Amino acid sequence: MITLYQFSPAWGIPNLSVFCVKIETYLRMAGLPYETRDALPASAPKGKLPYILDGGKRIADSRFIVDYLRGQYGVALDSGLSPEEKAISIAFQRLIEDDLYWVMMYARWSQPQNWPINKEAIFGKLPPGLRDVIASMVKRQIRKQIWGQGMGRHSEEEIFQLGNQDLTALSDFLADKPYFMGAKPTLLDASAFGFLANVLWCPCESPLKAHLKSLRNLVGFCERMRAQFFDNQKIQQPVAA
Repeated sequence: MITLYQFSPAWGIPNLSVFCVKIETYLRMAGLPYETRDALPASAPKGKLPYILDGGKRIADSRFIVDYLRGQYGVALDSGLSPEEKAISIAFQRLIEDDLYWVMMYARWSQPQNWPINKEAIFGKLPPGLRDVIASMVKRQIRKQIWGQGMGRHSEEEIFQLGNQDLTALSDFLADKPYFMGAKPTLLDASAFGFLANVLWCPCESPLKAHLKSLRNLVGFCERMRAQFFDNQKIQQPVAA
C-alpha cells in the first residue's frame, strides 16, 4: 500500500500544506488505496513534504509523485485532454505552485497577525522551549526563501495585488465549469484545491483570502471538491510511526 508522509492535519482541512492536499486529493481521485503518516520535513528525502513510500521506493516532490503514480498504476486523469489543454493545465499549475503559493506563504510567515496561528499549527506539539527555538529558526529560513524567490522583495500591497490577479485569472478560466478543464476532474483540480482550500479554510486572514471569498465560483469549486473527495469518503487517519 502507498504510504503518504505529510504534516499533521490542522484547521479542519485535509492538510496545512498545499502540496500534501494536492497529493492526497490526487490519490482519492485515482481511487488508489493509501495510508498516511505524520512527518516533518527534516525526515523527507528532499527536506520537504509530502513524499510517498511504495514498495520500498521513496518518491519526493508532488510533481514526481504524480509522474510515478501515472507510470506505476496507470493513472490517467489527464488522458482525455488534448495537447493544447495539457499545456494550459501545466501553465495554471505553475501559476498556482510557483507564484500564488509564495503569496500565501508571505501571509502565513510574514504577517504578524497570522504568525501565531501558523506557529501553533506546525510546532504546537513540540515542548515549549524547543518549540520557540525551532519555530524561530524555520521562520527565518522560510522568510529567506520568500525573499530569494522574489515575492518578498515587493511591498505588502504589491504582493497581494499579484496574488489577487492570479486568483482572478483562475476564476475567469474556471467560469461556470464544474472543473477547470471541463466536466471531469484532472490534476489541475487537485493542485487548485490544495491551494484554494489552504487559503479559504485556513484561519489566517489576508487580502488574498478576502478576494478569494469574493470569487463565488472558486468557493463553489472548493466546496464541490471537498464534498466529492473528502466528505463522502473515509478520511485516512495517520498510522503510528
